[in-house]
Amino acid sequence: MTPNVHLCLVLHNHQPIGNFDGVFEQSYQDSYLPFLDVFEPYEALQISLHTSGPLMMWLAERHPEYLDRLRLLVEAGRVEIIGGPQYEPILTMLPGRDRIGQIRTYSQWIQRNLGVTPAGMWTPERVWESSLTTDVVDAGMRYTVLDDYHFQAAGMKAEDLTSYYLVEDQGRLLRIFPGSEKLRYTIPFRPVNETVDFLRDVAHRHPGAVMTFGDDGEKFGTWPDTKQHVYEGGWLRSFFDALTENQDWLHTVSMAEAIRRVPAAGKTYLPDCSYREMTEWALPVEAQETLEDVTHALEKSSEWPRLQEFVRGGFWRNFKTKYEETNEMYSRMMHVSTRLAAAEAAGMDGVALAEIRDHLYRGQCNCPYWHGAFGGIYLPHLRNAIFEHLIQADTLLQDLEGTLETVTATAEDYDFDGQQEIKMSNEHLIAWLDPARGGRLYELDIRGINHNLLATLQRRPEAYHRKVLAGPGCGDGDVASIHDRVVFKQENLDQLVQYDQFPRKSLVDHFFDNEATLASVMSGESLERGDFVDLPFEAKLRRGGDRVQTHMRRDGNAWGIPITLTKAVTIDANSDKLSVTYLLENLPPGQPLHFAIEWNFAGMPSGADDRYFSDVDGNRLGQLGDAVDINDTRGISLSDRWLKLDVDLRCDRESNIWAFPIQTVSQSEAGFELVHQSVCVMPHWIITADADGRWAVQIEVTTRVESDCEVPTNQAIAGSIV
Repeated sequence: MTPNVHLCLVLHNHQPIGNFDGVFEQSYQDSYLPFLDVFEPYEALQISLHTSGPLMMWLAERHPEYLDRLRLLVEAGRVEIIGGPQYEPILTMLPGRDRIGQIRTYSQWIQRNLGVTPAGMWTPERVWESSLTTDVVDAGMRYTVLDDYHFQAAGMKAEDLTSYYLVEDQGRLLRIFPGSEKLRYTIPFRPVNETVDFLRDVAHRHPGAVMTFGDDGEKFGTWPDTKQHVYEGGWLRSFFDALTENQDWLHTVSMAEAIRRVPAAGKTYLPDCSYREMTEWALPVEAQETLEDVTHALEKSSEWPRLQEFVRGGFWRNFKTKYEETNEMYSRMMHVSTRLAAAEAAGMDGVALAEIRDHLYRGQCNCPYWHGAFGGIYLPHLRNAIFEHLIQADTLLQDLEGTLETVTATAEDYDFDGQQEIKMSNEHLIAWLDPARGGRLYELDIRGINHNLLATLQRRPEAYHRKVLAGPGCGDGDVASIHDRVVFKQENLDQLVQYDQFPRKSLVDHFFDNEATLASVMSGESLERGDFVDLPFEAKLRRGGDRVQTHMRRDGNAWGIPITLTKAVTIDANSDKLSVTYLLENLPPGQPLHFAIEWNFAGMPSGADDRYFSDVDGNRLGQLGDAVDINDTRGISLSDRWLKLDVDLRCDRESNIWAFPIQTVSQSEAGFELVHQSVCVMPHWIITADADGRWAVQIEVTTRVESDCEVPTNQAIAGSIV
């Protein structure tokens, strides 16, 4: 056979649910539009194009002319439209019913809007488990693309992966193309001739081979430095020129065309896997650092080429243990999915269920459920978007069930940890409590704006913090993959890396030394002297008329002193208020103790004048990014005029209040950056027992959502701002 090779260029364009409109538009101008402009004149070339549902729907609304051009290219046989799950979820995270539903829903959208029914699909983040085969085939898909790394994990050699393979599950057959890691790193980061020479070598060694490039379209213009390199520097045009000039032996075809021309190389069974970098990111930090060190050490060995395929990372699902916040979103999503399935089985209104299902599917978008080279879970606006749709789905379900206007309390293992959590709800609020973890409040949903006020994030070690702490480095000046970049978006990030001992939730009960200060608590220097923060409380539910209450009690200690702490959380029907009563008993007479109750409020960003603290008299205390220390007060308010939300925290006794921002040093595709995650508000007291060894306080948190909130005009500063 004459030496020749088939090249499948599979592009994946994606923007997640909740991303800023400006990011969509910039990516369109930097990547999606110029790629099409360069590609259209090269009539001999075919590509397979996947555009995720959120992005495709945005394009249909904001740039319908782009879809018009796609239709013409599809009709000309130049572009194969690739399907997949509508809102880009990690498929292994979903129940089978949602996997199939997401894929079919997007296929129907593509048929309605582009006139074709896709036969192939993009597997989000190439996260694969064998059981997916049945659901993917049942959803109407015949083929997909993963990475050659998946096949190497099954014991196959990279140099032999020169076609697609069949995989089987429960009698269903699916064709899978192994995307070449070599091509992922040469396109578009290396000179064009390196890719052509690599493919020429493959053609001589394996005439008729099929080689696949499957990767993000954003690397053609949106990733840092690529716009200048790919378009202004002419890389993409040179690449297409080379493909055209060598078309006598280098056939650039779609996946569908490759299947028509070349038979499968055989059958295989792939292990649970993802692309190489994702498996590294899924590991616990210590294991990730060890893998990185071992890999760097072995790369210097002549044995590395033989050993490399046996050095592997972790399993995607463990992001749900690596990040507790991922599991919170996941379990919230599963709760909605299960209830929706029950409503469907009960034959409830199909039109209403379709709207609920769309919110559920949007709440499954994968990006904030994990973290690697991209911001992921560290981006508050992406987490907020997930909760926005899940809360909306919850509210619509309760309205459909006729229970929205009632006050309810239920106990189940909502987060799949083997312990029962408590859900309390009324028409305005949903409060989620975890008695087994310090009796903490871990989610507080405001129905009026579909906002989880506790979508917080704990500051924790990350493997890349080693680079941050080492300080800014210098590159070699060449355009680089985002996996290799070391860029600092702000100065002094090494001094801002800080870790939290416990999750940043609410109703977190602290005992500090009496000398503790705002500065020492902010820095983590003040040690925890009690055992109430993260250990179990006994819990009882109380229901009566138009009120529900969770009563939690723990016999613990602080400084070795036995103390009984009881807290009762109450929600009334048709109220936007959460009431919490604390009672401390068995306190030593005459001994002052420093007690604090931590609250954390998320989704109210810092750095803007319309997001601010104020005291009980309406005096502004500074922006939400400031640190505030006020004494002898009855409360504090947090306001976000963009959300039109005021959160008022009021105490029934004179209190001292610390408030300060929680910021993470995290990694995104643009580099290392400081991200505001939440605001910690901590009422605290030097308490002294009464004659019966008791001390009590009542705290009320009111969440006011108004369409025309008045902005306080009093700009006086009360208390000290640090």
